Amino acid sequence: MTDSEFDLKSLIRDVPDFPKPGIVFKDLTPLLADAQGFRIAIDRLAAPFVDAGIQKVVGIESRGFFLAGPIALALGAGLVIVRKAGKLPWKTQGVTYDLEYGSDTVEMHTDSVADGERVLIVDDLIATGGTCAATVRLAQDAGGGVVACAFLVELDFLEGRAKLGVERVHSLLHY
Repeated sequence: MTDSEFDLKSLIRDVPDFPKPGIVFKDLTPLLADAQGFRIAIDRLAAPFVDAGIQKVVGIESRGFFLAGPIALALGAGLVIVRKAGKLPWKTQGVTYDLEYGSDTVEMHTDSVADGERVLIVDDLIATGGTCAATVRLAQDAGGGVVACAFLVELDFLEGRAKLGVERVHSLLHY
């Protein structure tokens, strides 16, 4: 089987009623454990951005880190991590966003993205889009130009991409 024929969806496991009843969790760990599948996923996520002049790849806590690191290497870019509030050890800037019940905050180091740098934001999955939209704002507030957001999985029925405020969204697998 060639890389172009490889079915990444076959490596995504559905876990019903996790983390709570009624939710079908998309478990990426079988894909990460499959060397060929993992490499192909990284190649397919990075390919559209090879000539985009990406300077920083921003990975969103925590599963986004697994994808953002290898994508940054493939693009010759630096890696920036975005975490929940209070998890980073140095000076941070944050963005607070609304959840269904309450709010949350994401942060990155103040020196992670320089003014004018071209940024690609990466996460494993986009659902409602709240965390990624906050990350877009965070990168923009730092002076970065968000070129695109990239995801391994997109849950289309939740319409999260509409919240991101970016022109380009690249998702490999759609459910």
